Amino acid sequence: MTPKVLIVDDEPSILQLISTYLKPEGFEILTATNGKMGLQTILTEKPDVVILDIMLPEMDGVEVLTRARKESNVWVIMLTAKTEETDKIIGLTVGADDYVTKPFSPKELVARVKSAIRRISNDKEVEKSLSFGDLVIDPVSRRVMNGAEEIDLTTIEFNLLLNLAQNAGRVLSRERLLENVWGTNYYGEIRVVDVHIGHVRHKIGEKFITTIRGVGFRFEP
Repeated sequence: MTPKVLIVDDEPSILQLISTYLKPEGFEILTATNGKMGLQTILTEKPDVVILDIMLPEMDGVEVLTRARKESNVWVIMLTAKTEETDKIIGLTVGADDYVTKPFSPKELVARVKSAIRRISNDKEVEKSLSFGDLVIDPVSRRVMNGAEEIDLTTIEFNLLLNLAQNAGRVLSRERLLENVWGTNYYGEIRVVDVHIGHVRHKIGEKFITTIRGVGFRFEP
């Protein structure tokens, strides 16, 4: 199936620019010019990747993402003209998988979209379940169970947990996790790893993931 990419931005020139660069790559392009339209399109069209501007009319990008995450694990690249670290962290905290700051390189954005699509495709490959006591990670159904309780993880959180669990007992550096989960074309802040690790710990329990100061993280089998 042709991958769908949704672009949510209120600037026609930005929509046109991104579409022009993505279409030759074979993607089906969807567009929305305000937050409400973007949220509706995410939930009804179920795109594979969303490029989401943070400054939108009717509903800003942070609210769109917050609401979308209640029903969707779609890969989201935040697009923002802001450069303050707090704005980036807010976007990551509410569930963004990546971000690009305006002005941006269209070729770099295309590379990030292609990397995300590859990650999504790889995630669909059949792998056996991993069990660690009550914690069971099923890569096929992409479900995580802790005893009788199902743990709700976003796409990026699940991929992080799976990477760590598949290397149980080994320390994985932040750089290694960025490459494995975000892809070799990721150019954002390395602290994105810590933000999402924190989310995973909150959901599955602190005991499973240990921080190795100055190195990275280790999954405790």
